[in-house]
Amino acid sequence: MDRSFLLHVPSTRPPMPAALRRPLARLLALMLCGAPLAVLAQVGDGDETPDAPVQPAPALRTSPRLQETLPPQVRQQLPVFVRGDRVTGQPDIRATIEGDAELRRGDTVIHADHMDYDVAEDRAKASGQVRINRAGNLYDGTLLDLRVDAFNGFFSDARYRFLATQAHGEATRVDFIDHDRSVVHNGTYTTCQRDNEASWQPDWIIRAKTIHLDQAEDVGHAEGSVLEFKGVPILPVGSISFPLSDRRKSGLLPPTIGLNSVSGVEYAQPYYWNIAPNRDATITPVLMSRRGVALGSEFRYLEPRYSGELTADIMPRDELRKRDRWAYGVKHRAALDTPAGDVALGVDVRRVSDDDYWRDFTPRLFSHGSGGAIQSQYVQRLLPGQASLNWARGEHALSLNTLKWQTLQDVTSPITPPYDRLPQLHWRYQPLQLAGGFDASVEADATAFHADRRYYAQPNGKRSYAMAQISRPFLAPAGFITPRLQLHATQYQFDDPLANGQTTATRTLPTFSLDSGLVFERDARFFGGDYLQTLEPRAFYTYTPYRDQSLLPVYDTAPNDFNFASVYTENAFGGNDRIADNNLFTLGVTTRLLNPDSGAEAARFGIAQRLRFSDQRVTMPGALPVSERVSDVLLGAGINWTPHWGFDSTVQYNPKTRNSQRTTVALRYSPGSFRTLSAAYRMQKVTNLIALPSEQVDVGWQWPLNALGGEGGDKGRAGGRWFSVGRLNYSLQDRKLVDTIVGVEYESCCWIGRVVLERLQSSLISANTRLLFQIEFRGFSRLSLGSNPLASLQRYVPGYQTLGDSTHQPSRFSQYD
Repeated sequence: MDRSFLLHVPSTRPPMPAALRRPLARLLALMLCGAPLAVLAQVGDGDETPDAPVQPAPALRTSPRLQETLPPQVRQQLPVFVRGDRVTGQPDIRATIEGDAELRRGDTVIHADHMDYDVAEDRAKASGQVRINRAGNLYDGTLLDLRVDAFNGFFSDARYRFLATQAHGEATRVDFIDHDRSVVHNGTYTTCQRDNEASWQPDWIIRAKTIHLDQAEDVGHAEGSVLEFKGVPILPVGSISFPLSDRRKSGLLPPTIGLNSVSGVEYAQPYYWNIAPNRDATITPVLMSRRGVALGSEFRYLEPRYSGELTADIMPRDELRKRDRWAYGVKHRAALDTPAGDVALGVDVRRVSDDDYWRDFTPRLFSHGSGGAIQSQYVQRLLPGQASLNWARGEHALSLNTLKWQTLQDVTSPITPPYDRLPQLHWRYQPLQLAGGFDASVEADATAFHADRRYYAQPNGKRSYAMAQISRPFLAPAGFITPRLQLHATQYQFDDPLANGQTTATRTLPTFSLDSGLVFERDARFFGGDYLQTLEPRAFYTYTPYRDQSLLPVYDTAPNDFNFASVYTENAFGGNDRIADNNLFTLGVTTRLLNPDSGAEAARFGIAQRLRFSDQRVTMPGALPVSERVSDVLLGAGINWTPHWGFDSTVQYNPKTRNSQRTTVALRYSPGSFRTLSAAYRMQKVTNLIALPSEQVDVGWQWPLNALGGEGGDKGRAGGRWFSVGRLNYSLQDRKLVDTIVGVEYESCCWIGRVVLERLQSSLISANTRLLFQIEFRGFSRLSLGSNPLASLQRYVPGYQTLGDSTHQPSRFSQYD
């Protein structure tokens, strides 16, 4: 029977233990005592063995980054372990290992049939079936010549695999330059994972004369290369660089080729500039067959105290509109701690050249990374130009804000621009603790409102207001009572006189409210499950006296929506130009089913209604007073019986007409990752200044087609999975599809394909249609036809999950042999 023993001779030569005093053991130790070398050899039955068992030598578990931070003089002192069926050598010169040879030093492990190790030069020569594991990166070949510590040498007929990305390939020869850099000759590169089929071929692969791999910079550079997909050369790229990880790097991004119903054929070639870890830029030349040439750019920066983005797009000559087109945007955020308090600065400015910009470049044409031409932020019809300066210290907060809008008008669908605020000064004081359990706050605001008088029949002006409130909550486990008193004082100064000839106006109004509620609980059992059921009645009363406000302009005020959030509030309007003369009582009740262990809400049902004791005579301009003593009934229900299902609905029911004035019903089913179905029905009959009659059905989904075909939808990535994805918004009133997003996705082990047809309504009579196509090569890049379909799916499909987001991260133990 063969037995094994271990000899470990450190460079400092401690006293020889008794276990090494046998003749054969002493001979092997003396042969290699000139180097920090450990030897594990097998001896026959006739040889002497140590007096006591010796523990096997553990591998030195050092991460590659940690190893590289060690000084060279320290790395040189790392011990070397060798073992094999037979070990021979000469003192201070070399060791020869025959049969199942292994050498370990630091994070490098070499296996081979035969190995020669030169102690002085730290050089290993191996032949046969050679395998290297360096910090989890694997190399296999037939002939190796390597300086172990410097990791400098060559490997013939090599195959390699990288731990971080699972990318792999083959080469006739690999030259190791150092720990991070290597050169692959006549090699391949792919992230596709091999299956068990003997005829397996990767779906995509790069073939190149030389591939320079720099793992310190996480960049690969291929020369004389061709990108093949499904065995077909699709991109003779010649010289190209590609990432070896998710780290950013400078270079050309994949081009985009698209077909757009407005711009025709589009081609964009972005260039990404990784200026610094906290700064980058993207420059994108664009060619559109119907429009001409454009240039887009974006610059981003990130500092501990400030950050921001600068964007600019220019088209010197748009052949479709016969004029120059441009757009720019500035975003900046900064925060500063000072002895006087916390200071914050914010800037958000977006401007475009003309009113047609939102229509011609809607949606965003190009989406490469975070930048590129024709930014999506410009496609809105209301573009802000805002700057704010905020200060806060303790119980005080002060802000100075300016806001000027650019409104993009459409003759077929004009909109009224909001008022500019030039400027607005706001102060708020809210003491944290008051005697007697009271809560109080005071706020004051002064704003100058300005707008184009072509859209308003009221003058521009300056408005100042101050609002103070005090309340005393009485809280108990079974309920609460909160009386509140508010005083609102407003003063106006107008540029032009009002209808009564006045150029100033004032208004002072008090408001009293009393909010109360009870909470009852009981144990209940429904559908085989135990729950904690609550019963929560709530009563709310508010009173505000009447003041004639019909001549006052409306600068920032609109009616509040009638829902469960606004039904228990004092004012029927949002803003400060109208304060409703309320004398009303609201009564509601809610019951919930709660999980007794987690507290999660399994079901919720609620009802609320208002009782008005007098007419509400303060209204928005053109609206009639509210004279109904009994309001519509609000009914709400939410059910989340399991995490997979979700149901939510709200109904505004008119008991006089016995009809619903507004109904919203939404259903969601998400049984697992990349599986979601949603459907919603929305109907509104109410016509007012903020809502028009409508009736729509909205359906969205992301679902594996394999599951629909009975294959379960959970096939391995090597087999691939098909997904259907989309969203349909149908107007029952107009009997047509308003917005349409329909597509299919395919996920394999190493690439993802998407085809999306998108049709979005841009006005009452026009729509923009695009065909989007994308191939994403994992570990290499994305090649897109049309604008990035991924951005459209993320923006419009509820609950959409990006394929490939759950990238497997290797365990920190994976690098050890």
